[in-house]
Amino acid sequence: MEFVTLNNGNKCPVIGIGTFMISPADAEVSVREALKMGYFCIDTAAAYVNERACGRGIKESGVARENIFISTKLWPSEYENENAVDETLERLGVDYVDLLYLHQPSGNWLAGYRMLEKAYKEGKIKAIGISNFEGKYIEELETKWEIVPQFIQVEAHPYFAQNELCKKLNEYGIKLTSWYPLGHGDKSLIEEPVFKRLGEKYGKSPAQIILRWHTQKGFVVIPGSKNIAHIKDNLDILDFTLTDDEMEEIASLDKGVRYYNRTDDALAGFAAWQPEYEKA
Repeated sequence: MEFVTLNNGNKCPVIGIGTFMISPADAEVSVREALKMGYFCIDTAAAYVNERACGRGIKESGVARENIFISTKLWPSEYENENAVDETLERLGVDYVDLLYLHQPSGNWLAGYRMLEKAYKEGKIKAIGISNFEGKYIEELETKWEIVPQFIQVEAHPYFAQNELCKKLNEYGIKLTSWYPLGHGDKSLIEEPVFKRLGEKYGKSPAQIILRWHTQKGFVVIPGSKNIAHIKDNLDILDFTLTDDEMEEIASLDKGVRYYNRTDDALAGFAAWQPEYEKA
């Protein structure tokens, strides 16, 4: 496994298993099997309503807790709940998490960030993350944080490489985790000729070439799947290295194209996803 070093000295695996839009039953199996095959990073969220299931998968895997990097996220409705961090730990069945994000820059997100800073000082979380804090949101947070976050999680892929954001992150040593690392499975991205050609050269699939591009840029990737074969293939990307010229060729694909556009209406819709719905 390869790791990135955070601005607080901790380390995180460059690839993990994501659980967005995966049911509790499937998440439990995916997490268990991923850990057994060599993953060390699990990403979930209160809004995914599968934290308890991920916790069960972790226990069933037999992998020691200290060898697993667990990241999860608080939803905006939790930002003013002083017990939110403890409730997250209870759902996962752990004493601490390695990374806790604010899921969206909505609601009283500053109160949420202060809660994360407090939990960080208390040792309940080992790293602070912000999710989808781009543009004006990260600029405002920059003037208010006491503890610099260790991670940001945003959409990133070869069609949307986040180059401008990375300049800001590099000032503080903040690492980027990319969601939609494969462009939400968009065929036009996956079928770009460069990925087919490099796949033939290295004996990899186009998806594996894209994931390797991410990790060589210093990104962490968390592709989600309930397909065991896909989970295994996504991990099999660390036995080759793209050349500088190949990295630049892939970088030239950047079109500034997003597959998800954040809107307040969309966030209001997601607010219905509450952790109490997770009973399984």
